[in-house]
Amino acid sequence: MKPSAPVVRRSSSVTSQLGLSDRIFSTAADRGLAADIDAGLEQVEAGLLAEVVFADEIANVTSRYLLNAGGKRVRPMLALLTAHLGSGSVPNVVTAAAAIEITHLASLYHDDVMDDADKRRGVPSAQTVWGNSIAILTGDLLFARASQLMARLGERAIRLQADTFERLVLGQLHETVGPRDGEDPVQHYIQVLADKTGSLIAAAAQAGIVFSDAPDEFEGPVVEFGEKIGVAFQLIDDVIDLSPQPDETGKVPGTDLRAGVATLPLLRLRERQTTDAAAAALLERLERDVMSGPASDAAGAVAADAAIAELRDHDVTHQTLAEAHQWARDAVAALEPLPKGSVKKALTKFAETIVERSS
Repeated sequence: MKPSAPVVRRSSSVTSQLGLSDRIFSTAADRGLAADIDAGLEQVEAGLLAEVVFADEIANVTSRYLLNAGGKRVRPMLALLTAHLGSGSVPNVVTAAAAIEITHLASLYHDDVMDDADKRRGVPSAQTVWGNSIAILTGDLLFARASQLMARLGERAIRLQADTFERLVLGQLHETVGPRDGEDPVQHYIQVLADKTGSLIAAAAQAGIVFSDAPDEFEGPVVEFGEKIGVAFQLIDDVIDLSPQPDETGKVPGTDLRAGVATLPLLRLRERQTTDAAAAALLERLERDVMSGPASDAAGAVAADAAIAELRDHDVTHQTLAEAHQWARDAVAALEPLPKGSVKKALTKFAETIVERSS
């Protein structure tokens, strides 16, 4: 059995890390909300350490591997934040937030197998350490543990968990199969992002409303916010994937493209290939030099790097960035029915922080 990842604690202030304290909160009520969310996150962290424990020695090590590697805990933070539209960080909200984070953790094990990723959160991926089968089974165990946690909260929580899990799986399935004949590739891609990322962020925001007994009319707006900000988040990732600064991004430029993933800049390039000869030529180079697999020689590596650099500077990448900003603006617009105050202000700033990652 391989050693576990070193324990990496989350940031001492996630609200500060995401720009939700010193950059937003200026009143005593605002600062109090920030402090309460941080206190709630400490409870969630303790809950994660207590719940991700298995009697089986192998399962105990593999399941805690990525938990110990750290994480920003964005989804629990959103649940705790929207809960302040109701009774705040009550025990049921903390339990739901922990369950959603465990669900997210489980999905990472499966994603790394599907993507053949070699690293996650700065450590070798679980499938690199133990192999695909152990990584998949570990993800399954974590999904089961998250379901057990949600079951403590009653039928509504069970349905929320089941519906979200279904969308996560469908998103991965549709990504794997690709668009059907006659289906718009961009619309297909956006739906995959909504299912794989937006659904879980939306579930976190929804859980904060449901389990704090907040007014029912707030549920729809925060769900729509979560869906749209999840899409924005992934579109920004498509831009960051092309970044020439691997020390900052933690990835080689074009990592997704090199793995054969058609991100939005590439899909937009394909749309232009019939009317734009330069776009068609760049697309041909990307598919030949980048997406066909690792270069076999130095000349091939240079060609791949050059094609990625050209895509980074191309209008389709600027278009992707603009679309991400529009999804974020639409997410904020969905919050209109919420009352003015610290929660709405923080959600708005969170959306801005998401799209600022590309600058």
